[in-house]
Amino acid sequence: MRDSPQRRIFITVAEVSGDRHAAHLIRSLRQLDPTLIIEGLGGSEMRAAGAVIHHETVKSAAMGFSAALRAPEVLRLLRWTRNHFQQHRPDLQICCDSWGMNSYFAKAAHSAGIPVLYYIAPQVWASREGRVKRLRKWVDQLACILPFEEAYFRGHGVRATFVGHPLFDELPARQPRQVAANFGDRPPVVGLLPGSRRGEAAKNLPAMLRVAERIRQRFPGVKFLVPTTAGTDAVVRELVAGQAAGPTDVECRENAFDEVVPLCDLCITVSGTATLHVAGHLVPMLVVYRLSPITWHGFGRWMVRTRTFALVNLLSEGRRHIVPEFIPWFGEPEPVAEKAIALLSDPALRSAQVDQLARLIASLDKTGASMNVAKLAIGMIMSIPVNPE
Repeated sequence: MRDSPQRRIFITVAEVSGDRHAAHLIRSLRQLDPTLIIEGLGGSEMRAAGAVIHHETVKSAAMGFSAALRAPEVLRLLRWTRNHFQQHRPDLQICCDSWGMNSYFAKAAHSAGIPVLYYIAPQVWASREGRVKRLRKWVDQLACILPFEEAYFRGHGVRATFVGHPLFDELPARQPRQVAANFGDRPPVVGLLPGSRRGEAAKNLPAMLRVAERIRQRFPGVKFLVPTTAGTDAVVRELVAGQAAGPTDVECRENAFDEVVPLCDLCITVSGTATLHVAGHLVPMLVVYRLSPITWHGFGRWMVRTRTFALVNLLSEGRRHIVPEFIPWFGEPEPVAEKAIALLSDPALRSAQVDQLARLIASLDKTGASMNVAKLAIGMIMSIPVNPE
């Protein structure tokens, strides 16, 4: 039974990036209709944007096998959400990213007859294409953030619309970037970006720190910057403090990605949206993702359908490797350190990469994703077609 004539939107997110994207969406929804009741499951950024957050779901974000440990939490939240839907039925359910958790909430809303808008499509075109069947069944409208996804999903019978990438709504204004010619006057600054989820950071950072040791030997005085999130800050600081050499040249900064990355001469980053985020700042990078040999050879290599993994390479013309990637990475520091040292030693290599990243970003850099999704949402609530710009 509806308890208010106001329109009600329920949003679910499972991790830091989803919380950030949903917050921008909430502000756009408020611009279109200030009377909306917006609530859901999420984090501090959604709350700051004006949503009522019933349960915090961001700090414990996980993926892969670690995500299975969240099953009891998800089941508990599902029971609560189904009951909440009965008491305060929303006009629309918006799932933001994180298919592993949000697929259950999409199904719950669909079963209750509540329209479902899914924002940030699961990358079924890269692996586990079978998920598209559930997407087609449970989701009424899919908002895609990568240019090629609209045609792909429509070809599989999903109502999909390309809205643009939310990153370009969120990036601060970029400044012209000058690649350091050499490091005679100052030592280099290297960013270590182990991921926004606790388990992801715990898996990737120890191997990154071993790479850092090799770089330290070649460039005495090098400084390492590690941006953290609320979910990763504690584990990152613990890992850094546990270094044999001590943490004196490694600085951790919480919630400071956009402050840290522009200070770096090179970033060593995990795969994912972080690569596009670094590219948005026109900072050279190399991409890694730590996997165990058993995980990769047992089933990973059979599930992944793309020949490249880093998002900046996937989106480049011809899917060329404009940045070096080590995926899967079994943790050996030498090949990653050698490539990092080569980039730091050769300003021409870094300049060439920056030029290619600039061309890629120029082809994608268009604000408005959050407002486009908000228009789709309002159109679904009002049962009228609303086309994004």
